[in-house]
Amino acid sequence: MIELVAQGEIFHNDDTTIKILSLFKENKNDSPARKGMFTTGIVSIVDGRKIVLFLSGRKHAGENLGEVLSKRETSLQTPLQMCNALSRNTPSEFDTILAYCLVHARRNFVDMAMSFPEECQFVIDTLAQVCRFDKKAKQQGMTPEQRLHHHQENSVEFMEELEFWLGEQVEQKKVEPNLSLGDAIYYMHNHWDKLTTFLKILNAPLDNNICERALKKAILHRKNSLFYKSEHGAAVGDMYMSLIYTCEQSGVSPLDYLKALQDQAGNVEENPSAWMPWNFSATLANL
Repeated sequence: MIELVAQGEIFHNDDTTIKILSLFKENKNDSPARKGMFTTGIVSIVDGRKIVLFLSGRKHAGENLGEVLSKRETSLQTPLQMCNALSRNTPSEFDTILAYCLVHARRNFVDMAMSFPEECQFVIDTLAQVCRFDKKAKQQGMTPEQRLHHHQENSVEFMEELEFWLGEQVEQKKVEPNLSLGDAIYYMHNHWDKLTTFLKILNAPLDNNICERALKKAILHRKNSLFYKSEHGAAVGDMYMSLIYTCEQSGVSPLDYLKALQDQAGNVEENPSAWMPWNFSATLANL
C-alpha cells in the first residue's frame, strides 16, 4: 500500500509573533534570514489510518517533511505526496510521487469568475464534473483499482478537453500572463502533469482538503493560546495538537488517550507501537 502524505503550511505574520521570534535561538539548519514562523501540517494515511503532525518553526513544509521521511524505513514504497506547487513544499533529499491540489488551482478561477465569467465557468464546470466522478467512487465504496479505472474511463475526456483549452490560451497568446486570469491559466498549464496524478496513480486524491482542515486546528490553537512564548512552548503545543487531532481522526477520545499515556508511561516507553490511538484500548484490556 502506497502511503499518502498530504502537507501544507501557514505563515504566522502577526507582529506579536515576529517579536516573540526574536527571542528564539537560531536552529543550525534554518536560514538566519528567515524572520517569520511557519506551522507545517502533515497528514499521513496508510492502510486507512491517519496520523497528523504539526511542526512550528522557521523551516518550510518541505524541510519538515524531509525530516519526517528521514525516519521512515527505506525499504518502503515511495510515498505519494499531495500539496500545492510551491517549491518549498517538496523535500530536497527524498523522492516522493507528487500530486498537486486541483482545488487550489480551481480556486484561482473561482476568485476571478466575476471578471472573466466565460473562461472561468468553463474551468469550474469541467472540474466539477470530475469531482462528481470522484464522489461517486467514494459513495459506491470502490477499491483504489476500481476508482482509478473509473476516472480513466470517465474523467480523462473532460481533463483532455481542459488541457487542450489551456494550451490554446497559452500557445496562441489569448491571455496576458501577467494578468490574474493569465496567472491562473499558466499555473494550471505548467503543472498539468502533477495536477492529473489521480488519473495515473492508485489512491492519488484530487485535492489537499484533508490537510487544509488540519491547518485550521493550528490557526485555532494559535488564536486561543495567544501565540507561543518560546520555541520549546511551540514544540509542546505541536505535540499536543498532533496527538489530539490524530485521536479525532481515529474516532478516539483525546482525553481518554492522553490519560492512558500518562497512567502507563513506563509501558508506553517500552512498546510505543502498542499505544497508538487506534490500538491503545486493546492494549489496556490485555494488561
